Amino acid sequence: MSTRSPARLPFDARGGLIVLIDPGRSTADDAFVIASRAADGGACGFLVGDSLGKGDRVSEHVAAIRDGSGGAPVVQFPASAADLNADVDAVLFLILVSGRNPRYLIEEQLAAVPFFERHGHVAAVSTAYVLIDGGRVSSVERVTGTRPLSGDDVASISRHVRAGQLMGMHATYLEAGSGATAPIDPRAIEAARKATTGPMLVGGGITTEQAARDARAAGADYVVVGTLFERDRAIVVHALAEAARA
Repeated sequence: MSTRSPARLPFDARGGLIVLIDPGRSTADDAFVIASRAADGGACGFLVGDSLGKGDRVSEHVAAIRDGSGGAPVVQFPASAADLNADVDAVLFLILVSGRNPRYLIEEQLAAVPFFERHGHVAAVSTAYVLIDGGRVSSVERVTGTRPLSGDDVASISRHVRAGQLMGMHATYLEAGSGATAPIDPRAIEAARKATTGPMLVGGGITTEQAARDARAAGADYVVVGTLFERDRAIVVHALAEAARA
């Protein structure tokens, strides 16, 4: 049996814009175009994956992202252990600390162990995953059967993040869900930032430079944007990337 040191996110430690590419809503050609635009615009890395699970498409998307971006870091955001892919640089080893479904608290993690034993080169980045209400029912909420935390309940958000920190998780991911109608309130991000010293990703509902700037100013290390680039190819990536580095 292999032994591992705690894995770290492979993105630029200074923080910035992370682009999420969903194999369930894009082709490999789409991924190449998005990755090219994102890399040229200053994004510091990519997440690939979705909550519905499109594991059969991940390899071709990873190859397209690498080709388009010139080799930027690619980290998998897996729907389940069955979707894990050995072509990525790292995997977010997610614990849905905001939920109470045992499948996403321990069962999927147990199922993932054989993958990481076989593929020692793939880093498993332990991540406290916190689902926060983004104004609509997200695919994560539907798939996991868990309710998001209220964006107004900053004390509860803080406790969940702190619990993840105390359990030794390296990163925190605050997620309002794909297609959220509103980004996570900066007050919730600030509370989460005070509860952890690890890197923090914030995504969902971020569609403007101001929203990216607000998330970063509140304490996000990485601002995650996905469906915005799929929906509107005229979006200026550079401006968002600059705001996410502010």
